[in-house]
Amino acid sequence: MGLTAIVLGAAAGGGFPQWNCNCDVCRLAWAGDPRVRARTQASLAVSSDRQRWTLLNASPDLRAQLQATPALHPRGLRESPIQAVVLTGGEIDQTAGLLSLRERSAFTLTATAATLAAVSDNPMFGVLARDVVSRRAVTPGETFSLGDGLQAELFMVPGKLPLYLEGDNPDPAEESAANVGVEITDGLKRLAYVPGAAAVTASLRSRLSRADAILFDGTLYTDDEMIRTGTGQKHGRRMGHMPIDGDGGTLAALAGLPARKIFVHINNTNPILVDSSPERRKVEAAGWEVAEDGMEIVL
Repeated sequence: MGLTAIVLGAAAGGGFPQWNCNCDVCRLAWAGDPRVRARTQASLAVSSDRQRWTLLNASPDLRAQLQATPALHPRGLRESPIQAVVLTGGEIDQTAGLLSLRERSAFTLTATAATLAAVSDNPMFGVLARDVVSRRAVTPGETFSLGDGLQAELFMVPGKLPLYLEGDNPDPAEESAANVGVEITDGLKRLAYVPGAAAVTASLRSRLSRADAILFDGTLYTDDEMIRTGTGQKHGRRMGHMPIDGDGGTLAALAGLPARKIFVHINNTNPILVDSSPERRKVEAAGWEVAEDGMEIVL
């Protein structure tokens, strides 16, 4: 037994470089600068035996991610090692990859009732035949089995509804079942996956303090990054993503935790994507790693 995780994708929505972006960081990638490496949109695969796997989120890049990950290649004529998909929300970059899993292979789709409702309300996801793909609604705080000795729990994280569902005055700091993290344990080790967080509450920090590995929202380095780079009009917290640096940022909020700490869901504008940048050196000095596609975490 044990607990293994493979980072299928480390980037935020749009990937890196983003197809329509020529910001300072993307420009390096388009030019082939060796200090940066392309990343696909955020997703994680976890297993206790490296034979049967659960995906945490199904990004639009899922097919390419499966091709790049031998552990997830099919076995037998039509036999996939993917046993389940757990969703942390209903955003497009968390769910669109489900459409690549429509070829009548059985797996369990697990999420909160709110997220499953968002999936069910979209007729495209009807291609996931209900007689093949079972849907399991779980309540945050409820422990459920992933099989093969792994137990999981969803927990609410400050964030917001998916962009296509939010109203005129969303509260990005609200905790709801629409934005959750996942804690997975084999009984000995614990891994926490939090790809979106607008803030770290006392209860969230307490939960993360018991983890052996934390993969946490690294979308933006500064709260005004999108505005300052001319790539957007919203602050990070308004989008449901706390910044890495600054007052109330992740470096300060999670300082002192003993776990292995890794940034995921990294936006294409974020300078931590550049090896040896001042921002990259600062997060590494604080004990953080920057996820890359294909990174393995073995606990």
